[in-house]
Amino acid sequence: MTVSGALSELRDPRTIRARCDRILEVGLRGELEHFAIDLAKLKAAAHFTAEVTRERYPSLEVPEHGRMTHFDASGIRRSGQLMAAIAHHPQAEQSRLLIDVVLTSVLLDAGAGTSWHYSEPCANLRLGRSEGLAVASLAWVKSGALSSRGEPYEVDAEGLLRVTEEQLATAFQVGPTNPLVGLPGRLHLLHGLGRALTAHAETFGPQGRPGGLLDYCVKHCTVPSSAALSVSAPFLLGTLLAKLSDIWPGRLTLDGEQLGDVWRHAALGGASGAHGGDLKGEAADLVPFHKLTQWLTYSLIQPLRVAGVSVRALDQLTGLAEYRNGGLFLDSEVLVPKHAGVLKEAHEVGSELVVEWRALTVALLDRLAPLVRSELGVREDRLPLVAVLEGGTWAAGRRLAATKRREAMPPIRVISDGTVF
Repeated sequence: MTVSGALSELRDPRTIRARCDRILEVGLRGELEHFAIDLAKLKAAAHFTAEVTRERYPSLEVPEHGRMTHFDASGIRRSGQLMAAIAHHPQAEQSRLLIDVVLTSVLLDAGAGTSWHYSEPCANLRLGRSEGLAVASLAWVKSGALSSRGEPYEVDAEGLLRVTEEQLATAFQVGPTNPLVGLPGRLHLLHGLGRALTAHAETFGPQGRPGGLLDYCVKHCTVPSSAALSVSAPFLLGTLLAKLSDIWPGRLTLDGEQLGDVWRHAALGGASGAHGGDLKGEAADLVPFHKLTQWLTYSLIQPLRVAGVSVRALDQLTGLAEYRNGGLFLDSEVLVPKHAGVLKEAHEVGSELVVEWRALTVALLDRLAPLVRSELGVREDRLPLVAVLEGGTWAAGRRLAATKRREAMPPIRVISDGTVF
């Protein structure tokens, strides 16, 4: 396989799913080093997830698992306030502004740690983790600080490139008593995004705005008989992975190109078969996850919808390999640590243990989703995987963590740089 072919395969969600499935198969044979798997416990995990889903969404009208829902943390409709603030713009520009906001916010979404919180004075709220990061980033973009013109909610390359670490720390209220994990890593992503927006004007437009992605998608839309514009989720994911590949810090590369959220695991040695894969040589043991970029793809559904563009083939994307989903399986004992070091030690994000945990999480989410639907009595078209995540596994994982550890800490300590999860 050529290098370009290998890169394309590593960016294909079918490869994510197939390679994670392969690691699950190895685990079910009892041959993984760090985790055993007890599928008998999966039904109880699905029952708990269904209970959480019904409690959070009694009508079972569950939205997609996207960043916009996080803006409404603690029941405050900040997303509605955002829509009202940009309502005077044409629909296409509303969509571009929402993409500006969402894309920037998602890139800042990697784990904040348990010590950091964001205080929202107008609401007298103190928020941590992903919700805190969402509200903090929304307030920052609203201020115009990421726009070269100082425009509220607008983000462009020049605005991103001039951000300093001090400004980022101020926006997120970081200080000696309020530390945020991976502050330099987050700044690296913002600057990398600014450079990528400039380098790919064909995708992000002459202004170098994330929102330029709307116009790129419209150009590549299919127009079915209904005359509704649509773009496929794999196309959107592949575009984001290709155009933003250079923003990721010091990770694995293939022929000089950054791979992003892709890591090695020995269980894949000698893997074969379409999308499972055909990768040869140094790429044979690689496991792609692309957690933040898949999360971004899910998060762009609502902004694109504002401009009349739907995202189809969402079922081809995977569940998200992050610690709340992974924690659900550990805390419900579907995953069983094989040695004391799993829970007692801190692990690098690229360690084989963490890669194993994340791969098993992706594969198990596919097996959990139909059980959750069965518990709720709904079909897949009403509760696709992206809604199971929202309903769902993400909240259930956090709730279980809160019953077992202080501050709902994840079961495994991961040494993060603020750019993965």
